[in-house]
Amino acid sequence: MSFDRLWTRPRTLALASAIAVGLGALAVAGAEHLSSANPPASFRYASPDESASRNTFAPVVKKVLPAVVNVSSAKMVKSPVGMMPGNMDPFFRQFFGDGDSAPFGSNGRAPRQQREQGVGSGVIVSPEGYILTNNHVVDGASDVRVTLSDKREFKARIVGTDPKTDLAVLKIDAADLPSVVIGDSDKVQVGDYALAIGNPFGLGGTVTMGIISATGRGNLGIEDYEDFIQTDAPINPGNSGGALVNDRGDLIGINTAILAHGSEGNQGIGFAIPVSVARNVTDQILRNGKVTRAYLGVMSEGVTPALAKAFHERQVGGALVSEVKPDGPASHAGIEKGDIILSVNGKPVNDNAQLRMTISLMQPGSAVSLKVLRDGAEREVSARLEEMPTETAKAESQPDASQTGMDGVSVEDVNARTARQLGVPPDTAGVVVTAIDPASQAAANGLQRGDVILEVNRKPVRNTAEFEQALKSSSNGTLLLVNRQGTDLYLAV
Repeated sequence: MSFDRLWTRPRTLALASAIAVGLGALAVAGAEHLSSANPPASFRYASPDESASRNTFAPVVKKVLPAVVNVSSAKMVKSPVGMMPGNMDPFFRQFFGDGDSAPFGSNGRAPRQQREQGVGSGVIVSPEGYILTNNHVVDGASDVRVTLSDKREFKARIVGTDPKTDLAVLKIDAADLPSVVIGDSDKVQVGDYALAIGNPFGLGGTVTMGIISATGRGNLGIEDYEDFIQTDAPINPGNSGGALVNDRGDLIGINTAILAHGSEGNQGIGFAIPVSVARNVTDQILRNGKVTRAYLGVMSEGVTPALAKAFHERQVGGALVSEVKPDGPASHAGIEKGDIILSVNGKPVNDNAQLRMTISLMQPGSAVSLKVLRDGAEREVSARLEEMPTETAKAESQPDASQTGMDGVSVEDVNARTARQLGVPPDTAGVVVTAIDPASQAAANGLQRGDVILEVNRKPVRNTAEFEQALKSSSNGTLLLVNRQGTDLYLAV
C-alpha cells in the first residue's frame, strides 16, 4: 500500500527555509504591532456539554467495534512461471488484502512454492470465542491468526467451512469476549442505514456508513447460493468477513464481495451475506460439523418478460421449471416441466436464485407447500424434500434468457455421435445448433452453438423438418426448450 506524502524536493529546501524564516519574522513583527494597537482577539468556545456531535453513530460503533476482529491467514501455494500479480482482474472481486508474498525469488526464477498471506475481517458471534468470517479469507490456510481490538493475538482453529455460501467458522481459546447482537436480516429494508465495520487494507477497525441499496441480489455468479444484501457503505479489500450492522448495532450481514469493474477498491456497490443465511450455516457447522442442504429436484430459471409472454402469463416473476429430476421430490409431487413456482410455504418466489436459496436453507425431510402456475391456473402442490445429492450440488439453476428472432441459426439432426460429443443422453431427439450469427437476435437472447433444441413452443421436434415446420407455425415469438451440456433450459427468441 502506498501513501502520497506532502514534502518539498531536496534541492529547494534551502530556498524554502529562507523564505519561511523571512515570513516568520514579518509575522512576529506584525503580531507585535497589532497587540499594541488593538485589543486581543476574542474566541468563542463550545461548552463541554455541547461539544459532541448531535447526530452520531458513535454509541453504536462503541458497542460493535470490539466484536470485529482482524483475520490473517497464510498458506503455501505453487507459483507458476510468468504469473505476476495483477494479471487477474475479475468483474466481481471476492476480496482480502494481499500480504508481502513475492512471485519471484532473488535469482529471478519462480520458486516451486511461496508463502501467500492475506488479511481479512471476522465477527465474534459468541463470548466463547466463535468467529464468523468468509471462507475465501481462510481457504487452504495452514495458519490463521486473529487480532482483537485490544491488540491481543490468538491462533485460530477452523471449525468448519461452507464454500457454497462463502462462510467459515473459527474458534480461538478465549472467554468472556465481546460479541455482536445477531439481528434479523429478513426485516432489512432498502433505504435503511448500514454500517460496514472491518479491516480494509489491513488498517484495523474501520467504520463506514451508507444505506441498504437492495436486497435479494442473486444470479451474480459470485457464490453457488446467493441472496445478497447490497449496500453503498464503502467497503474495500480486507473488509471480507466483516460486519454489516444496522443503526442499532445489530448484525445483519457478513461483507463478502464488491463490484470491482477494474478498480482496486470501493465503487459504492458491495454485497453482504444475510445473517439469516450465516446463522443457519453456523448452527449446522457447530451442531453437525457440516452443512446439509435440502433438495427439490428441479432445474429452474427466472421468468423474463419474453418468457412470460411465451408462456402466455401476465406476471413476470417466479421460477420456471426447465427440468424435473426423475424420482426426485418434485417428480413425486407431480411438478412438471414448464410449471412456474410462485411461492414456497406462502413466501413469494421472485426468481430461480431465491427458490434455490429458500429450499437450501430447509432441512431434508421437510414438507413444503408450493404454489405453482400451470397453463394459466394456480394450484397447490405438496412435496417432501430430500437431502441434496453431491453430484447436483453445483447446478440447480440456469441463467435467464430474453427476446425474439431465429435468423442466422443453422441446425442439424442429432445422432448418437453428436449426442455423445455434446454430453446429452444418447437417445436424445432434436436438432443441434451448428452455427449461429453472433449479431443475430437469437444469439443475443442466449442461444448458443452446440445447444440441442428439444421443443418449439412446448411441442417436441425430432428433426430439422419438424423444427422448420414448427417455426413456420410460430407467431408472436418462439419458445425453445434446449439441452445445453446435459441441462435443460427455456429460451424465448
